[in-house]
This record gives sequence, structure tokens and C-alpha cells, in this order.
Amino acid sequence: MFLTVWRFITLMLAALALTMESAHVLELPQKMQYTAPMYAAVNTTLYRYFTLVGGVYQIGSIVAAVVLVFLVRQRHPARGWTLAGALGLLLAFALWLAIVAPVNHEVAQAIQASPASVPDVWMQLRQRWEYGHAAGFVLHLLGFGALVWSVLLDRPT
Repeated sequence: MFLTVWRFITLMLAALALTMESAHVLELPQKMQYTAPMYAAVNTTLYRYFTLVGGVYQIGSIVAAVVLVFLVRQRHPARGWTLAGALGLLLAFALWLAIVAPVNHEVAQAIQASPASVPDVWMQLRQRWEYGHAAGFVLHLLGFGALVWSVLLDRPT
């Protein structure tokens, strides 16, 4: 029963984290058409809770998936798919740290140093930020899919 509950927690956290990346992908075509002031206004106000709540989902899903890898270590073929899922979530987060987080940091610095420069900073970094999220979505979706597949494969005989 504990394994079933832990799988449920892992899948719920991973699904909730996936919703954020999915939202970015769905918004991407429209946002790439925004003017600099509109883009800056949207991006500096809309995503506040993505950081606060989304960080809990993202980190929580990775930790839960890593624990799940340990819990299913004796269950073939679930262990391989669970490991693949955990790695997908971890790689998605690593990609965010490497590509998206530096943009967030640079914009935050611009907000403090020179608020008038924020639209220009966003325009310089927009593709990196948007496509970084899109790439993270793909990795996270693959990780989530692998986790779901691991559960579907691990049925009692």
C-alpha cells in the first residue's frame, strides 16, 4: 500500500509541475508576437506563483521520483522506467537552471538597477527564456510518461 501511495504522490507532483511547462508552451506563439512593453509587463507580473508554488512541485516531484526509484529497485521492468522518469524530471530541472534561471536573474537585476531597461532586456533574452521552457516541457513530459509507464507495467501477475 505504501508503494501505491508513494507512486500517487510522485505522479501528482510531476503532473502539477508539468502544467507549468505546458502553460509556457501554449502561450509561446502569442507571446512571441508581443511588443517589448507588453512582453515585459506580462512576464514580470504573471509568473510570480510559478516560482513560489511551482518550485515546490518541481523539487518535490524530483525527490519523490528518486525515492520511488529506490522503492521499486527490485521490481523489473518498473525500475528502469522509474529511473528514466526520475532522470527526465531531473534533466528538465537542470535545463531550467542552466537556461531559464539566468534569464530570470538578469531581468531581476534590470528591475532593480534600471526598470526602464526591462523591456529591452526581455527582448534580448526572450527566445532563450521561451524556448528553454519549451525544451524543459519536452524533457518533463518524457519523464512523466516514463513514470506513468512504469506504473502500468508493474501489475500483479
